[in-house]
Amino acid sequence: MRFRLLLIAPASAALVTLPLAAFAQQTHGTAGEAKAMLMRAAAAVKADKAKALAMFNMGEGGFRDRDLYVFCARVGDGALVAMGNPNLKPALGLDVRASENSTGKAFGEQIYAAMQKPEGQISEVSYVGPTPGVDDALAEKTTLVTRVDEDLGCGVGYYK
Repeated sequence: MRFRLLLIAPASAALVTLPLAAFAQQTHGTAGEAKAMLMRAAAAVKADKAKALAMFNMGEGGFRDRDLYVFCARVGDGALVAMGNPNLKPALGLDVRASENSTGKAFGEQIYAAMQKPEGQISEVSYVGPTPGVDDALAEKTTLVTRVDEDLGCGVGYYK
């Protein structure tokens, strides 16, 4: 019986420690986490649009997590009204359709087109973007985009 306890205790400790170690090393959000954040953002907009946009801009309320953040633009003119990435704050007020990556690929038109689709329909826009914390090395990125109400579309991107 004592031998059995000696084997069970280290095994149990390993089961508890491994998931924590894996979580601690995860620096990028996943596709599932990005989708969940986008769904929470849509619900927050429906509950109180002004409060939600303020939270997105400040990265509060769980709307900024590692490299995941919410951004929103008006459906009519494409103007960015929320930007959870502090490095992209100067883009507020600019037309999302003008967005392009550092290689010159324009992906903003695709994001804007996704915002024109029916409310709740999620579209994927893929492009290459700089990876935060990795000397801005380029990596594949996908942004999930949806219309959240009659005049607002939002997105959350993740690195593959």
